[in-house]
Amino acid sequence: MPKEIAVDPALTRRPGSIELPPIPVHAYDRPFAAERAARGDAALVDVLRHMLLIREFESMLGAFKAQGAYAGISYLYKGPAHLSIGQEAAAVGQALALEPADHVFGSHRSHGEFIAKGLSAIARLGEPALEAIMAGHQGGALLRAVESHIGGGDTRARAENFLLFGLLAEIFMRANGFNGGMGGSMHAFFPPFGAYPNNAIVGASAGIAAGAALAKKLLTGDGITVANAGDGSTGCGPVWEAMNFSAMAQYDTLWTDQRRGGLPVLYFFTNNFYAMGGQTRGETMGWDRLARIGAAVNPAAMHAETVDGTDPLAVADAVTRKRALLVAGRGPALLDVECYRLSGHSTTDANAYRTREEMQAWQALDPIETFSARLVAHGVLEPDAVAAMKAAAAETIRAVTAAAVDPAIAPIVDVHADPELIGRLMFADAEIAVPAGEPVTLKPLGEVARIRQDAKKARFGLSETGEKLSAMRAITLRDALFESVLHHMAHDERLIAYGEECREWGGAFGVYRGLSELFPHQRLFNSPISEAAIVATAVGYALEGGRALVELMYGDFIGRAGDEIFNQMAKWHSMSAGALKVPVVLRCSIGSKYGAQHSQDWTALCAHIPGLKVVYPATPYDAKGLLASALAGDDPVVFFESQRLYDTTEHFHAGGVPTDYYRVPFGVPDVKRAGEDLTILTIGPSLYAALAAADELQATHGLSTEVIDARSLVPFDYAPVLASVKKTRRLLVVSEASERGSFAMTLAANIGRFAFGDLVAAPRVIGSPNWIVPGADMETTYFPQVADILDVVTGELFPEKKSNRRGVRGWDELDLARRAL
Repeated sequence: MPKEIAVDPALTRRPGSIELPPIPVHAYDRPFAAERAARGDAALVDVLRHMLLIREFESMLGAFKAQGAYAGISYLYKGPAHLSIGQEAAAVGQALALEPADHVFGSHRSHGEFIAKGLSAIARLGEPALEAIMAGHQGGALLRAVESHIGGGDTRARAENFLLFGLLAEIFMRANGFNGGMGGSMHAFFPPFGAYPNNAIVGASAGIAAGAALAKKLLTGDGITVANAGDGSTGCGPVWEAMNFSAMAQYDTLWTDQRRGGLPVLYFFTNNFYAMGGQTRGETMGWDRLARIGAAVNPAAMHAETVDGTDPLAVADAVTRKRALLVAGRGPALLDVECYRLSGHSTTDANAYRTREEMQAWQALDPIETFSARLVAHGVLEPDAVAAMKAAAAETIRAVTAAAVDPAIAPIVDVHADPELIGRLMFADAEIAVPAGEPVTLKPLGEVARIRQDAKKARFGLSETGEKLSAMRAITLRDALFESVLHHMAHDERLIAYGEECREWGGAFGVYRGLSELFPHQRLFNSPISEAAIVATAVGYALEGGRALVELMYGDFIGRAGDEIFNQMAKWHSMSAGALKVPVVLRCSIGSKYGAQHSQDWTALCAHIPGLKVVYPATPYDAKGLLASALAGDDPVVFFESQRLYDTTEHFHAGGVPTDYYRVPFGVPDVKRAGEDLTILTIGPSLYAALAAADELQATHGLSTEVIDARSLVPFDYAPVLASVKKTRRLLVVSEASERGSFAMTLAANIGRFAFGDLVAAPRVIGSPNWIVPGADMETTYFPQVADILDVVTGELFPEKKSNRRGVRGWDELDLARRAL
């Protein structure tokens, strides 16, 4: 696509062979004496102490799940417990090599990684910084609970108890857990220590960590990110997408000098040889060594390496070397960290998939026992000191646990007392100020042909004589979207835009045409055809303080990014109890003419998911203002656009589409035509069929129809529709989505309930049939047409006006339902 990179057949067709770089396997051989001299005895002792704390913490959770008690403390823990017993060296070794500004993203088995990163940050941060972090979190409430009920002595000791108590209270879903009890075991995090969200979805942190690394590259230039995952995640497509995204060649070939180099992200695979009960090597994967997969990503094979995950110093050595490469712009990197999960996948795991002999062989390599033996053998610790450390770790966890199970110290989240508590956490409902000042672009706006052309167009779509102006003569919905994107891109350098064919092509449907002349590649770039990575990286970028505008070419491709939209983009604000914001706008076009896999209206899928705002404008004025609101907001928005409307001009708003920047608030349905006898509520392009039907109903039957454009699905203010229905007493909802399960059905059901006393007939929905979208020649038999609206209005809502059926919908809907149609 970029003209800067020629595809030369003389080079591509040249005979040769592909040389793969060697991938080291267990190459660590640094003598212990050298490690001791470099790190010092205190640091080595802390490595053991941190592993002991993790082991005791995980053992405590295991005891609660198995026996309902730990160290004389009884407690019924109802949540999950995916323990990392046996993997402590991998977590502590990783954290030993990281700085506080480095951010780790975890899997569902990440208690150890969380604790290790927190302890490492505590050891490195100055005491004033630690005091400020603790005092600033929850207004100091968590710190006061620690000081009053656990203690801890000096600042670092209190900070360690603060870390352990905040995590355990979160796992027990208490109100003063790090995330207000909204995250729990598999979603806990605490950004001030560099511990970013753990993730219940296998491999999901890969794309988010890549996006976070993109933010570090573009916004802060500070540190690296680590994507923690298990070996089983290498079978997940989004993991491969994320690795490729982080290694895109354009970082070196097209991005400006100060932004060159791959993303600073380390893919850290804690390889315990099992994905639950499926054995990866030899059964469910094709690789013999996990590190081999790096060779499939880039010529550097991601600097991949297999490391002994039972030795924290070997892990720390590898992470230190990879981190140096990442900071130098040579990322991404991959580590295959081989260790063994001594506990089951979860507390219900009977270990039927592995032999006792295998488990005993690995038990002999228990990282805590082997590392403590090395410390004793080299005179760093006496045997009695190791025993004392184990006892101290047990006492620390006992004290933290006793506090965490006590409702007086760790209050239970009381939804009964505040039924809307969780609901209030769903959205930030905040906006940035209007971006102002001089635009920051590569050239003056007036030098861009598209902007000059648009400046000559009328802002209103009708001439003075009422003639409809073509897309060549008036601002279109496509142009209106462009104007909002341009304003935000030019005034907010945190905002980046990307997706498939977003740059020189101008976006698949021309919305971005001209932007490539104004913004460098790091602000506007082509992504791989990797829908999961597109959305996941946008989420990670946003979690780190950026703002992202990403595009899926067709709404149908939502299925390729389902987890990333429904589980990641939608939920991190609420699962953080509002601490994290996710300002991501996901543009999705709803297609036409391309049939069953490219023309589906999936608005209902997104509207069904808590945590997403969903918008579907049908006019240029609304499109520009709603996109401005989406780009200004701090919440995730799925912004649907109909391909059939891109060339539509403005016929409703007086004065047309304003040249200046403006916003249209979400959730306010707009009356596009006033009427007295019937209310038609429309979603998306069905507005135009409804307006045409309203004209005919008035001319032929004398019916005055009020047409209301929903504009947004989530949020939705029912008041304007209820006021209309109170007047007209009849409602028809029209949508191009399949009727079954559509948002139109939700609207009809709710309005039927809210306006029951005003209605003289049940609300009626016209959507598309519950079968596949046909190709172009048959589309008019599928999407609701003017005739279909007239048939329903005159046949059902006003039977006295009955006329001959004109549409094709003469079927028996009860029979269709019986036949799954």
